[in-house]
Amino acid sequence: MSANSIAIFAAFAAYLIFMIVIGYIYMKKTANSEDYFLGGRNLNGWVAALSAQASDMSSWLLMGLPGTVYAFGTGQIWIAVGLLIGTIANWIFVSDRLRSYTIRVDALTIPEYYEKRFHDEKRVLLLLSSLVIAIFFLVYTASAFTAGGKLFTSVFGLDYHMALTIGVVVILSYTFMGGFMAVCVTDFVQGSMMFLCLLIVPILAWNLIGDSSTIMANLNASGVTGGAATFLNPLTTEGTPITFTEIISQLAWGLGYFGMPHILVRFMAVKDKHELKKSKIIAIVWVVISLALACLVGVIGRAYLYPEILGTTTNISVENVFIEMIQKIFTQEYNLAFLGGLFLCGILAAIMSTADSQLLVTASSISSDIYQNFINQQASEKKVLMLSRVAVLVISALALWIAWDPNNSIMGLVSNAWSGLGSAFGPITLLSLYWKRTNLPGAIAGIVSGGLTVLIWDYIPFIGGETLGTVTGLYSLVPGFAISCLCIVIFSLSTAAPSEEMLEEFHSVE
Repeated sequence: MSANSIAIFAAFAAYLIFMIVIGYIYMKKTANSEDYFLGGRNLNGWVAALSAQASDMSSWLLMGLPGTVYAFGTGQIWIAVGLLIGTIANWIFVSDRLRSYTIRVDALTIPEYYEKRFHDEKRVLLLLSSLVIAIFFLVYTASAFTAGGKLFTSVFGLDYHMALTIGVVVILSYTFMGGFMAVCVTDFVQGSMMFLCLLIVPILAWNLIGDSSTIMANLNASGVTGGAATFLNPLTTEGTPITFTEIISQLAWGLGYFGMPHILVRFMAVKDKHELKKSKIIAIVWVVISLALACLVGVIGRAYLYPEILGTTTNISVENVFIEMIQKIFTQEYNLAFLGGLFLCGILAAIMSTADSQLLVTASSISSDIYQNFINQQASEKKVLMLSRVAVLVISALALWIAWDPNNSIMGLVSNAWSGLGSAFGPITLLSLYWKRTNLPGAIAGIVSGGLTVLIWDYIPFIGGETLGTVTGLYSLVPGFAISCLCIVIFSLSTAAPSEEMLEEFHSVE
């Protein structure tokens, strides 16, 4: 192993040990399931904000988004625009009211909130939403595991499967031990690292290139379709004008926020309204700057890494553009391998911050929402806590199995999971908070129709052996979200109105 590799390995080891220590510290403070799943509703503004955004953006921010901009040009930035709008809307319109409502009905998880919001005595919503979470979060968690495997493979030259297993073991360690607070505190550290990486690396790369004229020359020489001017035009993709359908599909990613349990649960756990107000400002500033810089990484990376062209002249995926930039800057240009290793840990941080949150939310659905409510209603807090940790192990094993194929696309896995969760839960979350006429039949219809629409749109070959998504080019979140909203309204209006007790609860929430 070379001196640079040893230095990078030392940085990774130090970082990973630090994460595990945090997990151990919070294991000692975890006494019951509320501590494990919501941290006793005691998050401060900074931790809530960075934890929500770090767990949201994940490896997609540092690998998926820069990779797609690197490959296809700035016509791909509309996803970032959609996510920016969705983030802002989620913090402004959902965070306050959801936190207040879950306190009013005493709910610890999103499925439990749906059940208590609609007085579902048969617990259909609880079971249904828990199953949706388990299905789609398996795919989402697998995307993070895949990113971890690719990172370790690229940096250390490890076999993909060995690299994948190492990453899973580390994430599993601190999530298994410390639960929600361990996840949130590590996410705070990881969110800070992600931000610093995105801020510093493209600036250093730009400085090493020299000036904007050299950037343009390198872009032209790197074989981008239509040349640098087209590559930098947000209204073109690979030299052709971007279509209205493509723009709508990319902007629609923002709709997914309203249905992401691992993000919504952060709103529920904030200490008080003052801290929540602080969280909004921090989170929105973080996401504006981070998304802009991630797009910049794709552009600058295309010019800086030239004459190497990822995905064509090498076997390295375009999704590794940020990794390749960090390695070149800190091992070849400045000979600061340990510092480069810490920056690479920023990418690892993005991966871990999402995987841990998804593991925890899925475990809560299995242990609290399904086991405690359907299988053993007399289960003690200690037993539920133990089962939660076992669920984390089982879910990790299943996600590892899905991620075992090294050809998995991070972007593809995230896209499928994001669409499924956003369509199933986004409309009912919004309408449950703001439309008093929403009732139980409407909620059930919304969750079922949203999730099924995505599965049908993306996986059933209806037309000439191709799916509706392939034929239309429309992202499944668009029809999924629309059909779910429509079904909620139709079924709510065509069935009995909510009870007076439900209406009183609705009006009592600030």
